[in-house]
Amino acid sequence: MAKSKIAYVCSDCGSDFPKWQGRCDDCGAWNTLSEFRTGSPASGGSKPRAGQFAGYAGSLSDVKTLAEIDLTELPRLGTGVDELDRVLGGGLVPGSAILIGGHPGAGKSTLLLQVLCKLAQSQSAMYVTGEESLQQVAMRAQRLSLPTDSLKMLSETSVESICAVAEKHKPKLLVVDSIQVMSREEVPSAPGGVAQVRECAAYLIRYAKLTNTVLILVGHVTKDGTLAGPKVLEHMIDCSVMLESSTDNRFRTLRGVKNRFGAVNELGVFAMTEKGLREVKNPSAIFLSRADEPAAGSVVMVVWEGTRPILVELQALVDDSNYGNPRRLAVGVDQNRLSMLIAVLHRHGGVQVGDQDVFINVVGGLKVVETSADLALLLAIISSLRDRPLSTDLVVFGEVGLSGEIRPVPSGQERLNAAAKHGFRQAIVPEANVPKGGVKGMKVMGVKTLAAALAAL
Repeated sequence: MAKSKIAYVCSDCGSDFPKWQGRCDDCGAWNTLSEFRTGSPASGGSKPRAGQFAGYAGSLSDVKTLAEIDLTELPRLGTGVDELDRVLGGGLVPGSAILIGGHPGAGKSTLLLQVLCKLAQSQSAMYVTGEESLQQVAMRAQRLSLPTDSLKMLSETSVESICAVAEKHKPKLLVVDSIQVMSREEVPSAPGGVAQVRECAAYLIRYAKLTNTVLILVGHVTKDGTLAGPKVLEHMIDCSVMLESSTDNRFRTLRGVKNRFGAVNELGVFAMTEKGLREVKNPSAIFLSRADEPAAGSVVMVVWEGTRPILVELQALVDDSNYGNPRRLAVGVDQNRLSMLIAVLHRHGGVQVGDQDVFINVVGGLKVVETSADLALLLAIISSLRDRPLSTDLVVFGEVGLSGEIRPVPSGQERLNAAAKHGFRQAIVPEANVPKGGVKGMKVMGVKTLAAALAAL
């Protein structure tokens, strides 16, 4: 008989240790280690009990060579929502496990309920709620004017019972809301703990793989904005997406973090309305709501999100500092990179803002994670410092190196074409990104150094 092994797992990062300690050595969090038993003969690991799903196991245990594997593309099931299909890589893949996370009130349950009510008209779908009653879900569906005659509902927190009911009804889509409230009878810990989350997710994923069911798990986020137990689940699932929002913004962004069937960092934009989430076909339009009069410190840049360019307005405010230590505040861009670029501006651009407060904001609440915003950020700082507005038909992008060189960025031609479609007539870009044939109706100025970019202004 196998002996049970005791490990202590961090609830923040998922790292395990042989004995308990007050601080996690990997992530530095305090009092996050909890006991986790593995290899217990009673629990039988995370596999379904003997005989369960036996009719589906078939070829999953067969050994094949690479030449014998069927290379036909997996069929995808469209959700009917283009922005969601874009983030998922083209649609739902049968047998895949998808994890969607976000802050409370971001719209995770609303989005999934909208998708499932529509898909249930043509596909067998089941929505499992562990946090809300069936009446609450029905009231939301009625308020959103959704079709309610085909979607199967279940209120349950036991994964064994969920899989038993699902095996009976055989749904093609199964949504579990949320994984943090699910539990297994054999795991001796409270729901939401690392042990329960790991075992419940593994049990449900095992069922989805054996029955070729699309499994969608809803996950909560911690206080610092990360998915609860990310290291525990990220290697078990096929696709992880985050629904991001701010408390004062009616727009929601759905970003792909991990995707085995598509591109990562893909972005989908939704608007929260009285009838639920509505997809935004042209995200650049909502991020370019500029003032009628040109303002100093404002510049438009083109960022590449997944497989498409998005035009975003970046604003900078440079003001005299009333304290000995000037402030550096960045919203939507990396604050450490802002400090580095300010040093490059002083050394290679001859512009000193060391005694000034510098504030940076990306309009619309979008988070820019790529380096193509470097040049636009510096030009916005100079515009605010000199109190001289930039041209309203100017678009800027480019990476700035520590030696003052302007480095090219990927997909430069597509970025310029997107800017030209929105009416921009001037562009300052890295010289390597200047297209050979030019862009119709646009004056493209290629620069090699930061000094050349300043001279182009």
